[in-house]
Amino acid sequence: MGFFKDFKSFLLKGDIVNLATAVIVAGAFGKIVSSFTNDILMPPIGLLLGNVNFSDLKIELKDAVTDASGEITQAAVTINYGNFIQFIIDFIIIGFCIFMILKTYERTKKKEKPAPAAPKGPTQEQLLAEIRDLLKKQ
Repeated sequence: MGFFKDFKSFLLKGDIVNLATAVIVAGAFGKIVSSFTNDILMPPIGLLLGNVNFSDLKIELKDAVTDASGEITQAAVTINYGNFIQFIIDFIIIGFCIFMILKTYERTKKKEKPAPAAPKGPTQEQLLAEIRDLLKKQ
């Protein structure tokens, strides 16, 4: 029973919950960046490069096999380097966004002034001396 209790306490720790939240948010953020690159950024770049659709860029290693009726019985074997280029661009954009977020976070941390130190009270020796003196008076 101790194993499951330990596992439950591990899962419910604040750190693991924060990590899980960060992973979920990062997944959603990745989809936003992918949509940005695929739907907004890449079409104009493809247009500037002569109507190139990056997802169509590939090297065909083996032609598709078709039967007598023209239906494909075996798909072509290709290296889809256009998709790879797309993922590299996604990675660069995500990295840049994270860099900007962290840079902003660090800038706000520098602006925060440290809390003033609490006034120091008497030391342990001073307190013991006061107690001793009070006991002598009694």
